[in-house]
Amino acid sequence: MSTPLPFSSLTAVSPVDGRYADKTATLREYFSEYGLIKRRVIVMVGWLVQLSESGFIEQLPPFDAASRARLDAIAQNVTIANAERVKEIERTTNHDLKAVEYYIKEACASAELGPPPAQLQTAMEFVHFACTSEDVNNLAYGLMLKDARQGELVPMLQKVEAKLVELAHATAEVPMLAHTHGQPATPTTVGKEFANVVHRLRQQLQCVNDATLLGKIAGATGSYQAHLAACPDADWPAFSEKFVTSLGLKWNKCATP
Repeated sequence: MSTPLPFSSLTAVSPVDGRYADKTATLREYFSEYGLIKRRVIVMVGWLVQLSESGFIEQLPPFDAASRARLDAIAQNVTIANAERVKEIERTTNHDLKAVEYYIKEACASAELGPPPAQLQTAMEFVHFACTSEDVNNLAYGLMLKDARQGELVPMLQKVEAKLVELAHATAEVPMLAHTHGQPATPTTVGKEFANVVHRLRQQLQCVNDATLLGKIAGATGSYQAHLAACPDADWPAFSEKFVTSLGLKWNKCATP
C-alpha cells in the first residue's frame, strides 16, 4: 500500500475541497461531517425534549429549568471540538449514530457545564427512544439542506438578482443587435436582455424556495412498533408530525426505515 499523501488542494479527492475550496468554504457549516453531527445532536435533543413534554412516558416528566437549559446548551453550541469527541467515541462504538447518543449522555453528565441536573440522570436513557438511525439521519440531512438554502443559496441568488436588475435599468436604452439562428436579426436593448435573465432567475428562485424537504421519524420499520409497545395509547403519527414540522420540514407520513 502507498503512503497517504498530505492533504492539500492538489491531493484532495474532490474538487469541492480542492481547487474550488475557496468558493465552497461557506458550505462546510452545512455539508461537512461536522455539519451532519451538529444537526444530529439538534434532532436527538429535540426529540428528547418533545417526549418529555408529551406526558406519554411516566419516567420522563417535563424537564425543569436547569435540565432544559443544559439540553438547549448542548444542542445550540456544537463546536468542532464536540464533533471531534463524537468521532473519538465512534472509534469505540463503530457506529456513528450511537456515538452521538453517547456524546449527548456524556454532555448531560459533564461538570464542565456546571453541576449536572439530577433530572437528566434518569432521562438520558430516552435520548434515542424508539428511533432507528435513519430517523435521526433523514431529519439531519433535511436540516442541512434547509439551513443551506436559507443561509447561503437563496441569499446568493437574491444578490445576483439585485445586480442583474441594476444592470437592466442602467442599460435599458443601450441598443444592441439581436441574433436568431446565429444570424443578425432585429434591434433590442442590453437592458431588455438582462431583464430576460432576471425573469428566468426569479422563476428558478421560486422553485428553490418552494422545494419540499421531507422528514420522518417512525421507527425501525416505519410502523411505530416500538413506540406502541411502550405507549400503546399515544397518537404516535400525530406526535411524529408535530416533531418533524417543528424542525421546519414537511412530515412524510408513509416511510420505510
